[in-house]
Amino acid sequence: MEEIVSVIGLGYVGLPVACALAHAGITTIGYDIDRHRVQELLDGHDRTDSVSKTALSSKHLTLTCSAPDIRQARIHIVAVPTPINISKRPDLGPLKKASRTVGAFIKPNDIVVYESTVYPGATEEIAVPLLQRESGLRFGKDFQVGYSPERINPGDKKHTLSNLLKIVSASSEEALETIAILYGKIVKAGIYKASSIRVAEAAKVIENTQRDLNIALMNELSMLFHAMDIDTRDVLEGAATKWNFLPFHPGLVGGHCIGVDPYYLTDKAHQLGFSPQVILAGRGTNEGMSKFIAAEVIQGCVQLARPMPPKIVILGITYKADVPDTRNSKVVDLIRELERFGAEIIVVDPHAHPEHTKEHLGVTLSDQSPVGDCDAVILAVPHQAFFQNEDPWHRIEIYLSAEKVMVADLHGILDRNKKPDHVKLWRL
Repeated sequence: MEEIVSVIGLGYVGLPVACALAHAGITTIGYDIDRHRVQELLDGHDRTDSVSKTALSSKHLTLTCSAPDIRQARIHIVAVPTPINISKRPDLGPLKKASRTVGAFIKPNDIVVYESTVYPGATEEIAVPLLQRESGLRFGKDFQVGYSPERINPGDKKHTLSNLLKIVSASSEEALETIAILYGKIVKAGIYKASSIRVAEAAKVIENTQRDLNIALMNELSMLFHAMDIDTRDVLEGAATKWNFLPFHPGLVGGHCIGVDPYYLTDKAHQLGFSPQVILAGRGTNEGMSKFIAAEVIQGCVQLARPMPPKIVILGITYKADVPDTRNSKVVDLIRELERFGAEIIVVDPHAHPEHTKEHLGVTLSDQSPVGDCDAVILAVPHQAFFQNEDPWHRIEIYLSAEKVMVADLHGILDRNKKPDHVKLWRL
């Protein structure tokens, strides 16, 4: 009998999964509560730039905002956001709502698989009771659950869904085998069967926690080396000559994974009476980088005797290069810190959506025409579209005045040997 799969949540994670399943010939129902989002996809447009128009037109893919449609499926994949709230605590609202929706339509022998990042235990402690209550079915007897953490990396054309090893877990051996077979049809890199759902949840949340801590170390070293008047990236280049040195670099840590996931783990730790000092220390360091960079840029402008308050161009506002996603972008924090000094900020970003950026972030994007006579330029996000195969300095110079000015290169991509004489270059 042919499997029918529903995917709940058609964002950066759910949409590629749904399209991959459909491409493999599996009848797939993609569901999202956002009617506007679904209509855009039906029109062949994906605002996240994750999938092509061709993928959206697959004959095996049905896109809907009608929840009862998912009743046709036996396997349901939940891929909704798991953000944090203003207090840096997990916001499980979308996960709970999705669980109630799925619970209202699951049938005996169905399997519900969660891909959303959560703390260890959340699937069985939070989602399962909601599934049982809404369905009237018994967990473990009438239906099973699984957990298969997403590893989608927006904008990355190399590490895609198909060529990344996929972790799977489930509440029964039979369900585990079914889930492994299903994902095996779209993931060529292989399937790893975790020993339990909690193990799979923990494995996911520490992946990004580890990366967060490594970047925090680099950020702390960067602040220290600036105090010593040492170029951080020169230091890292030298250290990288040792075979086991890990290649991490300082930077702003935002987005919906690295800057969020550690808080899920620390919140669970606090519930257990455990104080996760190292994890929170790393988070504190990374959260403070916007303030550090803003102070350095303003100080640099003062040293160059630029007029106060300065006019500063910021190139890039999304949370990473070559994606339109601005969720939890620390560039926004940097803008706010600079505005505290009274700076006039001009933001340019060819990927961010102007209406969304204005409505949700309160930031108005400028067009990409030269503005000139700026006191400083901050290369915050190195979108390829900024440079279009030309020397990055050419793009930077169109914003600068002829007098002494400052350029802050947060990613170390500008060639120091080509630096114009009137520019003071600052690298993170």
